Amino acid sequence: MPKHGKKYEEAAKKVERDRIYDPKEALGLVKELSFAKFDETVEVHIRTGLDPRHADQIVRGSAVLPNGTGRVQRVLVFAQGEPAREAEAEGADYVGGEDLAKKIQEGWLEFDVAIASPDMMGVVGRLGRVLGPRGLMPNPRTGTVTNDVGRVVREAKGGRIEFRVDKSGVLHGPIGKVSFDVDKLAENLASFIDAIVRAKPTGAKGQYLRSITVTSSMGPGLKLDLTTAQALAAA
Repeated sequence: MPKHGKKYEEAAKKVERDRIYDPKEALGLVKELSFAKFDETVEVHIRTGLDPRHADQIVRGSAVLPNGTGRVQRVLVFAQGEPAREAEAEGADYVGGEDLAKKIQEGWLEFDVAIASPDMMGVVGRLGRVLGPRGLMPNPRTGTVTNDVGRVVREAKGGRIEFRVDKSGVLHGPIGKVSFDVDKLAENLASFIDAIVRAKPTGAKGQYLRSITVTSSMGPGLKLDLTTAQALAAA
């Protein structure tokens, strides 16, 4: 097991390991225990009852956080004609087709989100080996292959995040920065949980959500009261 630093250990002592926290109380404590010299990201980790070895138990989707992530997203769009003009109007950082594909094949990856109109998938499909492992490949299931390019660019710039269950059945996502106030973090948490509940796969068996933990980038985790957290999302 890796050894944590002194500041982490001091923060961890203030967390009651056997306690299940109210979501807002936990988020307040995450802010209080932040010790890094930078504005840490607040993260959510959700353990599910899914077995991702089965195709019908893979959950993948996106959530739009009402208060954003606190991070500026560099958005690339594969589009031409009117969709390309919509993307530019909504603030996309890079818009193109074959020219962008060639740059990516040559090793350029200076963007955080890739979006494509359906007619451009012939171009984008060739980039699967490069973009896929990095989680950047446009995909209809996450809404990044769309005819409504302008809306998705606007969401990506405003706080849209993607999620996918990992091999151990856990979902991860950022819900803001420790500089956000608790109410804004709670609203983002609710939107994230709601999106995951809505994305429940057809093959899910037993209890879908088993535990929810919040933490900062560098800090200790706090387990949330599952019932209260789900009620917050449903409100």
